[in-house]
Formats: sequence, structure tokens, C-alpha cells
Amino acid sequence: MTQQAQKNATADMPDHAATLFSPFDLGGKVTATNRIMKSAMSEVLAKQGEHLPNESHFRVYQRWAAGGTGVILTGNVMIDRTALGEPGNVVLEDETHLDRFIAWADAVHGVSPDAQFWMQINHPGKQTPKFLTPHPVAPSAVPLGKALEKAFAPPRALEHDEITALIARFATTARLAKKAGFDGVQIHGAHGYLVSQFLSPHHNRRDDDWGGSPENRRRFALEVYRAVRHEVGTDFPVSIKMNSADFQTGGFEGEEAYDLITALSAEGIDLIEISGGNYESPAMTGAKQATTQREAYFLDFAAEARKRTDVAIAVTGGFRSVRAMEAALTTGATDFVGIARALTLDPDLPRHAAADPDYACDVGRPSTGFRALDLMFMIAISYYESQIRRMARGQNPDPKMSAWRTVMQSAGALGKAAFKKRRA
Repeated sequence: MTQQAQKNATADMPDHAATLFSPFDLGGKVTATNRIMKSAMSEVLAKQGEHLPNESHFRVYQRWAAGGTGVILTGNVMIDRTALGEPGNVVLEDETHLDRFIAWADAVHGVSPDAQFWMQINHPGKQTPKFLTPHPVAPSAVPLGKALEKAFAPPRALEHDEITALIARFATTARLAKKAGFDGVQIHGAHGYLVSQFLSPHHNRRDDDWGGSPENRRRFALEVYRAVRHEVGTDFPVSIKMNSADFQTGGFEGEEAYDLITALSAEGIDLIEISGGNYESPAMTGAKQATTQREAYFLDFAAEARKRTDVAIAVTGGFRSVRAMEAALTTGATDFVGIARALTLDPDLPRHAAADPDYACDVGRPSTGFRALDLMFMIAISYYESQIRRMARGQNPDPKMSAWRTVMQSAGALGKAAFKKRRA
């Protein structure tokens, strides 16, 4: 961000939001016009067989940029087209269609030159539905639980050479993101995907250099970061999204989580986004809360993490109101507030927040009234994908939209795949 842009942002800053709308600058490397981060949320907009960004992606992200969000994260960009988390994922594994990614970055920067547009890069490991990946891989041959065995095939344990190849894939995708004009990358190390699986004592039962101890379990995350950093250089922002806890018996939590933050900070990572849970125990959707507060589910963890690092921190999960966002930032526990679902209902949330200190966007709990149907169509997630599809068509979101419309739209957009379990 230029000095003039910082002066303009400060001049326009409302009195009630001296924290939320203050610019951020970490040594000129991680910069933002405000402290609002649009956290990654899968768009499911890529055409089957292509898995490339298209005009729908451009329109959606231009809308978020125009709304005033300071840092904008893409949804999952997968590092391997043979390992998708769900239908409609974007994949970036080589330069074959790099022009589409350049166009994506240009579309956002054309609307808001000061917006920070970062790419989240990911591999699902075993958290990929059987109809997409019948033979998934994971740190260990441990199947998903919670009655998910029918929809998700049991994985095969990765060989050492396969692990090093996957690390190289993360690095390649990061290098290509930088070449395409993105402003940073984020390694997805949360929510039960591959990096998260390596970190978990429950999912990682290896007894070699990649498991068996906390140090070995976090080795994969650290090696991915090191490989990415080698490819993008020291001046390009690199972030990780990690769990405060998995919220399942034997999972990643406590001191192991804090030790990962300490290790990544020592390596030079630029920003750590804190979330929690996985699709066996979905704390990130509000099914569980890590604090007694209604908002900011993982703020208590971030406050403790702040004692161990000077790296920029973002907390994602539960933010709805300006008051809660301001309160979280004022504590010093976090530098950014991560917002996903609320921004699908109100892409102009930053502008509305700047105008009204009492502004709040309550996402509620959309439901068809039939629990089995809600679970089949993953209404807690797909409802917001429906709002993203509206923006992709150039329409405004519809916060009053019925969950039944989501069922119909999902069936229309995904065909038979809508009736198959896409996520854990």
C-alpha cells in the first residue's frame, strides 16, 4: 500500500471504527487497507473437466473487492487435478492455462487496486468423496468416521516419495500463483484436509520421519512452507490456515497447535489464520464453539497464541457484528477478522460496517426443516454456495432465500453429484 493510500484510508476512517478500518502494514510485506479478511470459501463454480477460473469467478471476486474487503482469499485451489475436494474445484498444477489465473487476478485488481488477493492452495488427502477419488491417499490408512465410510473411500498410506512429490506440488502452485499476479498464497492446513491430517495424532499414525511424535507430525506442514517459500522468495506473503483444535478425540490440539505456531513463526511465515474443526467435527460452521462467546469462536486460542508470536494473526469463525469485530481487534489477540458466510449474504459488509457502528449480519441457520435433507445437501455450507452463484450471475445475494431453493439449485448446478456426499 502506498503512503498516500494509507493517508486516504485514515482520512476516510469513521470515528467508531478506528481499529477495524485502520490500515495494516507489516514491514511493507503484508499490507491491507483495513482489517477485514474474506476467508476462503469454496465457490464450486469451475466447469467439470476444466477446473479453471471463469467469468463467474471474476464477477464474484470483483463484487467482494468493490465492497471494500481488505484481504480476499480464494476458495480451495487444488494442487492436483486427480485429487479434488469436491466438484467444481479450481486446479492450478502447471502453466497450461495460466492466462485464466492472470485474468482472475486482473479482474480483482481492476476493481480495487489496493485489495490484497491471495490464493489458498490445498490437497484434500482422504477428504475427497468416493465418486471423485475412489482411491485416496493420506498419512495413514485411517478411514473417516462419523458414518462417513460409505461416501468416502478408505485411504492408502502415502509412500515417502509420494510425500515429497506432494510438497513439490504445493510449491509449484504457489510459484504459479505469484506469476499470475496474486498478492500472496495461503497453505490450507485446517479443516481435515491433507496438511491437517498430517498434524493429527488420530489421522497420522505413522512411525517414520513423518509421524510418531509432535515434531514429526508437523514436519509436513513445515516442509510445505519451506518449499513454497523457496519458490516465491522472501518478499512474497505466505500464510497458513490452521486449526486451533480438531475437536475430536485424539486430534490435533493444545500445545501441539501452539508449537506449530512457534515453529512456523521461526521459519518466517507472514500470517497465521486460526480456525478449528474438520468435517467430522465441524466447529468452523458454528456446530461447536471454542469459547463461551457467541461470536469469535477461536479468539481465546488466538489470545494465547499472541503470547508466542509477533506474526500477523487472523481469526475466522462467528463474526457477525461491528461491535464484536472491534472488540476482538482491540484485545490485540488478532490483526484481522476473517469473514466468509456473512460476506456471501452482504458483499458490501465493509462499507455497511463503516457507516453504522451497530451493523450486524446474522447468517442464521438455514434449514429445509428436514434434518436428513439438510445433511444430504449440506445446507450449512451449500446455502452460501447458492448465494455465491447468485453473485456469479450478476445478481445480489438474497438473505431471505429459502433453503429449499438451495436444494433445487444444487441439483441443477451439480446434477447427480448434488445427491452424492461431497464433503465430510
